[in-house]
Amino acid sequence: MTDDAKAWGDFWASNAGGNANGCLPDRWAAIEQAQRGAWNGFVAGLDHAARVLDLATGDGRVLGWMRAVRPDLALEGIDLAPTLPAPPEGTRTRGGVAMEDLPFGDDSFAAVVSQFGFEYGDVKAVAAEIARVLAPGGKVGLMVHRGDGPILEHNKKRQRELLWALKEKGVARKVRAALSEGPPGIDGAAKFAAKVAQAGARKYGQSSPAWEIPEAIRRSCLMGQRAGVGSIIETIGAIEAQAKNEIGRIRSLAAACKRADARDKLIAAFAAHGLEHRRTAPVSDTSGRALADFLTFD
Repeated sequence: MTDDAKAWGDFWASNAGGNANGCLPDRWAAIEQAQRGAWNGFVAGLDHAARVLDLATGDGRVLGWMRAVRPDLALEGIDLAPTLPAPPEGTRTRGGVAMEDLPFGDDSFAAVVSQFGFEYGDVKAVAAEIARVLAPGGKVGLMVHRGDGPILEHNKKRQRELLWALKEKGVARKVRAALSEGPPGIDGAAKFAAKVAQAGARKYGQSSPAWEIPEAIRRSCLMGQRAGVGSIIETIGAIEAQAKNEIGRIRSLAAACKRADARDKLIAAFAAHGLEHRRTAPVSDTSGRALADFLTFD
């Protein structure tokens, strides 16, 4: 499994209850409204009962949005992550499927779509598969990341804060070292984690990972005094693993932005299979800042 696949696979497995916002910043409601508007415009032009495939579907939110305005559509999605949240009612999703090797016959779909998914794959290979499974006269809709957008900006900030806590301050590593003394080391470990949490709050804010991580470790020390050092170390390992997984997703996001920004190569990948680029439209939040681009092909 690739690093990207593991990072996002772990994310969707841990968010199997749904309602995950992925790497989106706090102003999620405005971003969602802009995204839904783009997809509503796209599905309005599809034939009755058209079959639609969503690539890298995740929790199937795009399928759910489409079904809300076009319940006649036959909606299904695939994702490389092996474990996915339950799909929206009336839709189907399948995990463990690579975009580069779709398990569908030729000319199977009237439309193929993807929201922040296509650019995580091998652009040339995925474009070829889209062309293969797309029926004659079919349409493609891609919402892709922008390297200059607020989503990458937000996550780069979180990455700096995560690395500050884990690398620069080494809070998990140093607390484990203190706990090597056994129960007598718990108090000192908790005090050190508290000191790092206070520094993180001053530097980045109390809602930042720079505060959240050491504070969670501090609490695990206090709560683990009865359960023992082994329990505390296990909890710290879980906290550290979750933080490292987020760092992996952010690196994956940055690479995807770079591929999406290579727009000429992306368009050429579709043109090589007879799919013509029709339009690129920015998707903007309420401030007017573009958070993504919406590309259509047919």
